[in-house]
Amino acid sequence: MGDIAERSHSVLAAFIERHRDNPLLADPGRTSSIASAFLEMTARLMTDPAKLIQAQVELWGEYLNLWQSAARRWMGEEAAPIVTPNRDDKRFKDAAWNENVLFDYIKQSYLLAARWMQNQVREVEGLDPATARKVDFYTRQFVDAMAPSNFLLTNPEVLRKTLETGGKNLLDGLQNLVEDLEKGNGELKISMTDTEAFEIGRNVATTPGAVVFRNDLIELIQYTPSTETVQKIPLLIVPPWINKYYILDLKPQNSFIKWAVDQGITVFCVSWVNPDASLSGKTFADYMKEGTLAALDAVLEITGEPKANMIGYCLGGILTASTLAYLAAKRRAPVNSVTYFTTMVDFTEAGELSVFIDEEQLQSLEARMARNGVLEGKEMANSFNMLRANDLIWSFVINNYLLGKDPFPFDLLYWNGDSTRMPAAMHSFYLRKMYQQNLLVEPGGIELDGVKIDLRKVKVPTIIVSAREDHIAPWKSTYIGTQVYGGPVQFLLGGSGHIAGIVNPPAANKYMHWTRPDCPPTPDAWLEGAEQRPGSWWPTWREWLRDKSGPDVPARALGSAKHPVLEAAPGSYVKVRS
Repeated sequence: MGDIAERSHSVLAAFIERHRDNPLLADPGRTSSIASAFLEMTARLMTDPAKLIQAQVELWGEYLNLWQSAARRWMGEEAAPIVTPNRDDKRFKDAAWNENVLFDYIKQSYLLAARWMQNQVREVEGLDPATARKVDFYTRQFVDAMAPSNFLLTNPEVLRKTLETGGKNLLDGLQNLVEDLEKGNGELKISMTDTEAFEIGRNVATTPGAVVFRNDLIELIQYTPSTETVQKIPLLIVPPWINKYYILDLKPQNSFIKWAVDQGITVFCVSWVNPDASLSGKTFADYMKEGTLAALDAVLEITGEPKANMIGYCLGGILTASTLAYLAAKRRAPVNSVTYFTTMVDFTEAGELSVFIDEEQLQSLEARMARNGVLEGKEMANSFNMLRANDLIWSFVINNYLLGKDPFPFDLLYWNGDSTRMPAAMHSFYLRKMYQQNLLVEPGGIELDGVKIDLRKVKVPTIIVSAREDHIAPWKSTYIGTQVYGGPVQFLLGGSGHIAGIVNPPAANKYMHWTRPDCPPTPDAWLEGAEQRPGSWWPTWREWLRDKSGPDVPARALGSAKHPVLEAAPGSYVKVRS
């Protein structure tokens, strides 16, 4: 306790110093934006007091029913629950939430209040869609934070652990809390996994290969073939720059890159730099010229091929689509086909991330980026974690701080915590031109390196791969791309979410996927006539790519005279942590 007290004092001092030196840390833009939204919601709510009173009466009625149900159980009778959690709600998985009358009452009382509160804000009339989404999102954040599972005295598992250990779990939890505050230099940085259990190049990002090209923004990795022959046309993967590329190369068992290499494909992958303030002036056009275009030129030179196939993942897909439109405007055709993973090009319905993109918050964000030259990766990571707060925030609060456990080693969560910075100029352009103003889908709406681009001029064969439960790039929003590109387009829908829906190896035999050869105007019409198939979508995609990859040729050596091997994969850029 003495050690914890001493370290806590140091952490508190660091916290005060950080806030004193950086008044922008509290993000006044977001605070103002949230306050304005709730003020407008409250004003609208109070215009119909009779409706509010009626809603309160209904809530009292539900609580009366709950009390009667609980009283019957206390007297030894059977009573059906008044409200139950969703099937996938992991907060109430402990048996005591159902078997113990008191904790069952606490659980149901919370669920009734949570449902009532969220229904009230969703039914407020007269709010514009953006304000309604913001109110709904932050109401859910409050509701999730207030769950009884998050508190010592109302969590049966934590109480049981406290009795079993004589309170040692709470002492261990306090130790974990202090360590996480120390890691964040006074700002809480919740540990999601045992970071010491992983090392890039040792047990993640291990597919053999070499860096064959490098500039200020990228390292290009070429992977060592594992087959005697490969298909003639190579494949270039463009991952998002907001995270490290090795989400596609975690362990060998779930590595998409290794699987593609084993399929007889010559695979190249971009590894983005983790930029510092010296790269603050890099623009979206620079990311195209020094990123996708530079990588594509190197791939074609190394393989001696006139064309390559491409994959763009999420933000990497947005950049890939922009690059192809730029090439079309330049009347260049070095790409044979393109695959988009969870990629939106129309941001009309951008999902819950849109709650962070309004003028007040953008101005605040740009002020912070102007101060530092970059957006720190942890800021975007925190926003993404809020989209799934129960899984990515509160579950770790319970495990680490209340139960006093160490986080479990998990490669996906290790990658999730390995975020990257973003240059101020590029990130501001992306958020304003695409997310806020939705200009990418407009012909000529975006200009890159002096060229106005039009996605409708992209004629290459295209397949869009999305995930049905994606909370970052909703699949119905990604489907709009099928109506935008000018060439033949197919759509493939996988199960699960933004990451697990893509990183889904066939051997795992998980989820399912849907496919259909044509693309009707609406996503609902597409799904209604789609064929449901078991397991991973990877083999289905491989069949689509097969006739676009040319005949078999002898497997290629790494690099070329112009682009020699610089170092072994995974390279240096991926190892730079924020």
